[in-house]
Amino acid sequence: MDPVIVVGAGPVGLTLALALARQDVPCVVLDEGPGADEPRLARTVVLREETVALLERLTGVPFARAGTHWAGWRSMRRRQVMREVLFDEDEPAPLHLAQHVLSGALRAALAREPRVRIAVDSRVDGVEQETSGVTVHTRGPNGTWWRGSYVVGCDGPRSTVRKLQDIRFPGRTAVERHAVAALRTELPWPGRALLHCLPPWRMTGPAAGEITARPLPGGVWRLDWLLPPGKDLVTPELLVSRIRETLAGWSGGTTPPYELLDTGVHTVHHRLARRWRVGRVLLAGDAAHLLGALGTHGLDEGLKDADNLGWKLALAWHHGPNETLLDSYQEERRGAVAARLRAADQSLPILRGGPGGLRSFVPGAARGHDTLLTDGHLGRGALGAPGTYAASPLAAPPLDGEAPVGTPPGAQVTDVPVTAEDGTLVRLRDRLGRGALLVVLVAPGTGVWERKHWMSAGIMPRLVAAVAALPHTAELLVADSYPGASAHTVLLVRPDGHLVTALTGVRPADLYTAAEAAVGGGADAATGAEERAGSH
Repeated sequence: MDPVIVVGAGPVGLTLALALARQDVPCVVLDEGPGADEPRLARTVVLREETVALLERLTGVPFARAGTHWAGWRSMRRRQVMREVLFDEDEPAPLHLAQHVLSGALRAALAREPRVRIAVDSRVDGVEQETSGVTVHTRGPNGTWWRGSYVVGCDGPRSTVRKLQDIRFPGRTAVERHAVAALRTELPWPGRALLHCLPPWRMTGPAAGEITARPLPGGVWRLDWLLPPGKDLVTPELLVSRIRETLAGWSGGTTPPYELLDTGVHTVHHRLARRWRVGRVLLAGDAAHLLGALGTHGLDEGLKDADNLGWKLALAWHHGPNETLLDSYQEERRGAVAARLRAADQSLPILRGGPGGLRSFVPGAARGHDTLLTDGHLGRGALGAPGTYAASPLAAPPLDGEAPVGTPPGAQVTDVPVTAEDGTLVRLRDRLGRGALLVVLVAPGTGVWERKHWMSAGIMPRLVAAVAALPHTAELLVADSYPGASAHTVLLVRPDGHLVTALTGVRPADLYTAAEAAVGGGADAATGAEERAGSH
């Protein structure tokens, strides 16, 4: 079968290609650039814990060494500290790293992957599809026709793939603008990120209502100054004045020594493609959505697109098109991003309103504003929390044996230690991304047993037989505990780590029905489950 063609070699496209290759799907990545990313310390990404786990699983790179896990978060308003957050196991710190470091690690992993070919200097100018596949034309030194099974446009905000499919991309332009500087210096709160609203010192040029400082490795900081609406030019002289005034304001009135490493202007747009799939052509990342106001992390959402689409596209490549499965990508991911954009659009008038706005006269409004901004920056609440897929077309129907656990159906599972069938102790997230469903039995005390004892004890033989009979490949794991789960609870987890259902004990029919739904099964799944369960 023809390879999947990934158009665009940014982090989202490279991650998708790597995820597909790990599931034995060949890919061609069409990179319109020279095959390397310019080092830019003013261009960085902030990633959630589960996204970092995805990248480490795919690349084998411990990104904690390449970036910085913040020691804490502080928000201030004028001279008052509004909030202090210290990160721990209950609230893991985000990871902050330069985007070129991330891209470099992904490219290095792909260079070792025989199933992936990266074609540089290849700019797409034509896409044609028919029932059996897709043909893509590129121009440039390596201009040619490429034949593929599917095409995924990961080619950014000005996506050629999106335009060739005549997909509208409505939204708002220049929702926020930030002047950005990366510099090496010492600040009074080493390792902690800071959001400073309405700083009390005077600044050269337009007022900066918010300043953000986020640490990077090697004593480097990225500083962002929120600019007022408009297109005022940010000159080098203005930016240097901002740097000196800000550092002095944070350091008792004297500007500490600093080394300016990189600068830029970051403009945030909010847009959402009307469709993310047209037949065998799909969109992901900035080609499908743009967000990032109020501290939210657009690239993190794009990498979630790749994680969601990777296992579904691999299943379709190996077993043939499944319309329900492929359509669920748009319904799940577009729905999650649309909710994030709605939350941001509702919050922007409150947080960015003028002197006569709501913030002027509502008691306690400042603390409410701080909560919203903290949610955006730290990935909490409606602005920042990961999307859940409870209303997905892949959701399991109501089942008699459902059990309550600490994770609602459709949400990301909690990472817990599990024992694999070969007796090895691993993390649950380490078993994701292989294309298989995961069946996790919660069995307190098994962690201290030898495999030969618990594999043949109690309900295990029945569960092994039920897992073997599922309509899709599944791996059986055993956990000593799981948040909110009682003994003998059985969890069914998708390849991207989202919970399908939790059941009370071994219920072969319910387990089969849920597994069938998770991979886009038909309406007769329950009948088939009852027939198969009768033999166990």
